[in-house]
Amino acid sequence: MVNENMDTLVTENEELEEEQTSCSDLIETVIGSLEQNDSAMVNHSDQGTLWKFQYGSVEVYVQLTGETEEDLLTVWSPVLQLPAKNEGELMKKLMEMNWSGTFETCFGIFNNQIVVSSQRTVADLSAQEISRAITLVATIADDHDEALQAEFGQ
Repeated sequence: MVNENMDTLVTENEELEEEQTSCSDLIETVIGSLEQNDSAMVNHSDQGTLWKFQYGSVEVYVQLTGETEEDLLTVWSPVLQLPAKNEGELMKKLMEMNWSGTFETCFGIFNNQIVVSSQRTVADLSAQEISRAITLVATIADDHDEALQAEFGQ
């Protein structure tokens, strides 16, 4: 599933990179191609811009702190609320998955939730990298949330 989504977006993003220059524009284009049920929302604040959209059974968040080289692109999606059943086994499973099944993303804990996330600075960020980060987080979260909730959810 991840490879199918990536193949579809690679061609679109090669064209986008030539046409658009701002990270915000690129993010909105990628979200527009992935979001479902007109679910995309955006919030602008002093901390940057935050987008939220529905992908399958998960909500995906994309935060851009700004457009300078030092600013950050962070993508995350909650997959399981904590506390969870058998947290020791859950953590072992997530660490094993981080080693071999998450590409440039990883499982982590944020706001008392297990999330799939990806983060990098804006310096030299390409359209393909934006697309890949958002697509990987969305797809991996959607592929694993229900199984994790069934096995470890309260």
